[in-house]
Amino acid sequence: MLYIESMEKKRNSFTGSLGFVLAAAGSAVGLGNIWRFPYLAAKDGGGLFLVIYLLLAVTFGFTLLTTEISIGRLTKQSPLTAYSKVKKGWGWLGICASLVPVIIMPYYCVIGGWVVKYFIAYLTGHGAETAVDGYFTGYITSDYQPILLMAVFLAVVAFIIFKGVDKGIASSSKIIMPILILLVVGIAIFSLTIKHTDAEGVTRTGWEGFKVYIVPNFDGLTVKGFFTILLDAMGQLFFSLSVAMGIMIAYGSYVKDDANLVKSINQIEIFDTGVAFLAGAMIVPAVFTFMGTDGMGSGPSLMFVSLPKVFAAMGKVGNIIGCLFFAMVLFAALTSAVSVMEAIVACLMDKFHLSRTKAGIIEGIIALVGGIVVCLGYNKLYFDIVLPNGAHAQILDIMDYISNNALMPIVAIGTCVLIGWVVKPKVIIDEVEKTGQKFSRKILYTIMVKFVTPILLIILLLKSLGILTII
Repeated sequence: MLYIESMEKKRNSFTGSLGFVLAAAGSAVGLGNIWRFPYLAAKDGGGLFLVIYLLLAVTFGFTLLTTEISIGRLTKQSPLTAYSKVKKGWGWLGICASLVPVIIMPYYCVIGGWVVKYFIAYLTGHGAETAVDGYFTGYITSDYQPILLMAVFLAVVAFIIFKGVDKGIASSSKIIMPILILLVVGIAIFSLTIKHTDAEGVTRTGWEGFKVYIVPNFDGLTVKGFFTILLDAMGQLFFSLSVAMGIMIAYGSYVKDDANLVKSINQIEIFDTGVAFLAGAMIVPAVFTFMGTDGMGSGPSLMFVSLPKVFAAMGKVGNIIGCLFFAMVLFAALTSAVSVMEAIVACLMDKFHLSRTKAGIIEGIIALVGGIVVCLGYNKLYFDIVLPNGAHAQILDIMDYISNNALMPIVAIGTCVLIGWVVKPKVIIDEVEKTGQKFSRKILYTIMVKFVTPILLIILLLKSLGILTII
């Protein structure tokens, strides 16, 4: 017992709230903000999706973020051990929460390697080659290069983790996040200024594309359509905020007891939502200008197929914009991958009392082996199966489906039940208010964590698993 207490006393922490906010925001600002948010906004009625997303961010997202960060600071533990400290017998939830980053880390590093490949292509002036049909498929199905670049990406992430919480995670976030914001804002402004006339003589502008993005479109909206938009916004927010992955509990455990949690959580929400909005303002106008409303895709097809064609259509300036864009994506992927790896390293350190170096090496090996398997899933180990939600899948997609569509909603539902009904919301409210700060949204928090959030999450889980098909 004395050994555990001494470990807790020596626990790393963020020396200031800025480091914590930027690290947590860096975790939340990931590939989902860039390759899924713009697509959903364009698909789901533009401004209508944005309004629903914003309302969910200050209710649903706020509840989940507050809960996880508070659990971390209250227990001073990573997710694997935190839940059993909150309530004996609830360690199973910690195991589920810890499995999520273990599954995500290998395939996130593979995608990080893809980003590195495109960034190098644009940096060396070969951006136009990436717009050729079949370039992306040809790259990911090749034997060695995806594995090599995945390992490079993982090595950079591991280096930051080995440096520790303050000197590694916080320090890198203080450099990366401001650059990321500047790049997003700069490219978004450029996207509004572009103009293009297609082969049929139709001229479209970035400003027209921006209006498609922000002006609510109610054409043909039905009750079922509204619920589809609601679920899309909720799913995007849920996956975007890095909740139910153990990350926010791990980061919360490094927050000092005198920090103002309410202020920090508000800032994280503003950062994440702001970058997601700017990503849409950057991508939707550009794609609309050169490809029209039919050009918007989501996921890898948007980032690695559609956007290179947009950059190529811009001419010489497209290579510069493409380079800046993939630099920004690389920064977003790095900060997210760092948080995913840290969640696992923190679990190993807390549960097995390992040093940061040993825990980092163990997780690095697991991620490397897993990453190699994911890369081989596009060539030597290729197969195609249909998931319960109807999507065709390879190894990467299966791992993504298990972590995102099954485990994460289960972890979040379990957390709401534990806090809302077993130990009661007062535990979290007291933790938030212990510095003397007033928790002005505590009534809203109580209603959300007990009733609204778990119901919404159950609906999301049933839809993700392909059980609920009427919405």
